[in-house]
Amino acid sequence: KLCEGILNILEKDTKTSCQVACLETLRILSRDKKVLVPVTTKRNMQILMRLAKLDNVEDPLERESEFPVIVEALKCLCNIIFNSSVAQKLSLELNLAAMLCNLLQKCKDQQFVDDIKCFDLRLLFLLSLLHTDIRSQLRQELQGVQVLTQALESSLSVRWTEEYKAAEDRDRPPLSLQETDCAIEALKALFNVTLDSWNVHSKNESHQFRYMAAILRHCLLTTGPTEDKTEELH
Repeated sequence: KLCEGILNILEKDTKTSCQVACLETLRILSRDKKVLVPVTTKRNMQILMRLAKLDNVEDPLERESEFPVIVEALKCLCNIIFNSSVAQKLSLELNLAAMLCNLLQKCKDQQFVDDIKCFDLRLLFLLSLLHTDIRSQLRQELQGVQVLTQALESSLSVRWTEEYKAAEDRDRPPLSLQETDCAIEALKALFNVTLDSWNVHSKNESHQFRYMAAILRHCLLTTGPTEDKTEELH
């Protein structure tokens, strides 16, 4: 009942501070699988997707005041999808992976969106881990390898000297914690999406995998903010 009450409030146009507080509460509650039964309906998933700006609209993310709401809604979706097989099935019906790829594109070349990008990538990782049909959809329909590779390239701030050769800067400072976390989530999702990709057929796929290999090499030469984070990244 508490979850339903929170979602009824979130369905209305309420203040940003109220939305964030409701989503934080829902995120904590959604760690309990028993609580998730009333939450995992199409309507409730759509409420959270709307708050997370998961849609087909091409408009950029402009209102920074909404960013905390987007992040908390993505965190809630991560918990719900991880803990509920019903939510995993609904994700395919609601075309959630396509919406996440679209949100990643909206984050491109924007400031203050690292947290949005990180939890978007974490949700793509969870979907590609828990639902084989979504993994196939990402690889075949949504150009998931390209989208995730670009997200990884952006997180690592790769500069190119040749087509498949990244610049090596020995004096470059370590990645920030946010950059490292984004890169780690992109790598995890890429692993799932490319898991069955041992047989490369097309010229475009060959280019994409050579491009990804160059970024992975650059990743191994990159350090994170701490030894533990560097080890996790590698």
